[in-house]
Amino acid sequence: MFRIESARIIARVARIVRDVGIAEEIAQDALVAALDQWPESGVPDSPGAWLMATAKHRAVDLVRRKETYARKLAEVGRTLEDAPPPEPRDADGIDDDLLRLIFTACHPVLSTEARIALTLRLLGGLTTQEIARAFLAAEPTIAQRIVRAKRTLATAGVPFEVPCGRDRTARVASVLEVIYLVFNEGYSATAGEDLVRPALCEDALRLARVLADLMPQEPEAHGLAALLELQSSRIAARTGPDGAPVLIADQDRARWNRMLILRGIEALRRAGSGPYSVQAAIAACHARALRYADTDWGMIAALYGRLVEMVPSPVMELNRAVAVSMARGPADALPLVDALGGEPALKNYHLLPSVRGDLLERLGRTAEARGEFERAASLTRNARERDLLLDRAARAATES
Repeated sequence: MFRIESARIIARVARIVRDVGIAEEIAQDALVAALDQWPESGVPDSPGAWLMATAKHRAVDLVRRKETYARKLAEVGRTLEDAPPPEPRDADGIDDDLLRLIFTACHPVLSTEARIALTLRLLGGLTTQEIARAFLAAEPTIAQRIVRAKRTLATAGVPFEVPCGRDRTARVASVLEVIYLVFNEGYSATAGEDLVRPALCEDALRLARVLADLMPQEPEAHGLAALLELQSSRIAARTGPDGAPVLIADQDRARWNRMLILRGIEALRRAGSGPYSVQAAIAACHARALRYADTDWGMIAALYGRLVEMVPSPVMELNRAVAVSMARGPADALPLVDALGGEPALKNYHLLPSVRGDLLERLGRTAEARGEFERAASLTRNARERDLLLDRAARAATES
């Protein structure tokens, strides 16, 4: 429950204390209070509301104790026992605490890497380990990055707001990237027992829609919205009744959400030609195929080729290799995957041996495929993915 509610609690408390680091600590204090009291009093009917109220009261107490917040006391001291403090709306009429939190965490005083790491921590409630996995970086590096980011925001006195004008435009790219990474963590969780964390996907999709409405002239905002709409349409079909992953080739396409597909295609019409828009076009190729056999893999491979030119990265190269394998066969794709074997960023990336195992299995080299699937299983921290990979390794062993 705390993991689901933490972002909203932090965002609401940050409106009171104007410091995201302190807001995170207060939210965690509310969790400690729940762990202390609920075993005796029982879980409340609305646990999220209980956590929010507890955090707000602690924030108010903190503000009242600090003489330096005297001006803030005039705003919050009278009515916060039952309601959030009155807050002037932004010039554009945007009044969304989560959106404020993202723009605050994406302030230019922080490096791009720090903005994304901090927002993933605050918005997504991700652990340092999970963020490190998303970045393909060392965990201590991410931990230091988050601590320094919070300290920098506090020292600089960054306002908790949705910026206007050129300041907003300057922060759009990192905000879009943050939302993209939050959605990806929800769509395919890096760790834990569940393959999908729908709450993260829902928050990211909602914020993408808000941004697209907020910035109608920003093509990539529409591109990201289109991508997340189309990806969200498949969430229900990505797992079976027992929570096990269902590969796209085996998914029941009747379970794909047609309304989200239509919304995604409509948003794609307003998108441009940037990276998110190209990824949305790839997702649209899948969405338009009524059967897996109807998928236009040639177009998908071409789109990935364009994407690699825009955003050169080993992960994109790996995705392109998968599309090439479907369009032209595993023999053409295997050299592309082998060329990525020396990439430092992919050293512990479980999808590299997973993809290589799939190609080897399709080429009839099942003994080698088994080893790759087992290596991939040893690298993933997601229990559902591990079970799937071990199952594929076992199946390859029987075919050897």
